[in-house]
Amino acid sequence: MNWELVQRKTSLRSLTTLKAGGVAELFAKAKNVDELIKISAACQAEDIKVTTLGWGSNFLASDAGVAGLVLLNQTREINIDGDQITADSGVAFQDLWLKSTQAGFRGLEFAVGIPGTVGGALVSNAGAYRSNISEFLVALEVVTDGEARWVDPTWMDFKYRDSILRCENPRSAVITRTRFKLPRGEAKQSYDEAREYQRQRIGKQPPSASAGSFFKNVVDPKLAQEIEGLTEGMRKNNVVPAGFLIEKCGLKGFRIGGAMIGARHANFLLNVGGATASELRSLAHFAKQSVQNRFGVELEEEVMYIGDWSNFSPINP
Repeated sequence: MNWELVQRKTSLRSLTTLKAGGVAELFAKAKNVDELIKISAACQAEDIKVTTLGWGSNFLASDAGVAGLVLLNQTREINIDGDQITADSGVAFQDLWLKSTQAGFRGLEFAVGIPGTVGGALVSNAGAYRSNISEFLVALEVVTDGEARWVDPTWMDFKYRDSILRCENPRSAVITRTRFKLPRGEAKQSYDEAREYQRQRIGKQPPSASAGSFFKNVVDPKLAQEIEGLTEGMRKNNVVPAGFLIEKCGLKGFRIGGAMIGARHANFLLNVGGATASELRSLAHFAKQSVQNRFGVELEEEVMYIGDWSNFSPINP
């Protein structure tokens, strides 16, 4: 690896969709899989922590900065061979849907409107409308212990909006390539379904800087049957939307500094004017505590906090 290409003290504000946070101690870009493997392996050999960044749509970086190397994944290749699709981890999730649909496959319509890359989608097992990306994964290539190898999807230990790479103190690993198997289908049906999903999203999603849905929905059979205002589909699946609970706490439009809970959709935390990462996390903490106090359930973040948060002091309701 050419360490001369590594930058120091690079601001992350413009590289995340929340437009907040401090600087990366070290920063590099990988434009193809070979570079992604080489940089990841070199850092693992030197015991340098690697944080992989795609679109930056699921991260909130601390104002105090991020130690180690932040690696911007700009890999973009998609290959289709028979009934299998191989995609670099830096491919935009909705581009994977488009290419697969053009090739006569179905299944990823829910990806339209979800910001981020395929690699990021796998880390958080992204999904919507009762579908998840992990359903279609057949293999993935990861760099661990300084080497690239293909592994089975069980390696990721997928759960609802979760994987082994989201756990506390996860192992050092970088996803480089992915392989999917999708069912065949008509392109028109796929386009129509994706268009309807996009229409629904446009009606809910605010234009301000955000990370998309900030919290995971709550799966709680008892609460889903008792709380008023849910659809029959939600009750049947024992799902209570996080935004629904936050709205019930009267927090739509609530602000801390430049951070605001969406007035259109309460599961969106917005940067409406120079918000710091601490203000955004304080707002998230306030929403969590409010929901805990009223409904007795603890919201879990979809967004991942990265960097040094040791001096973070939240505001309580």
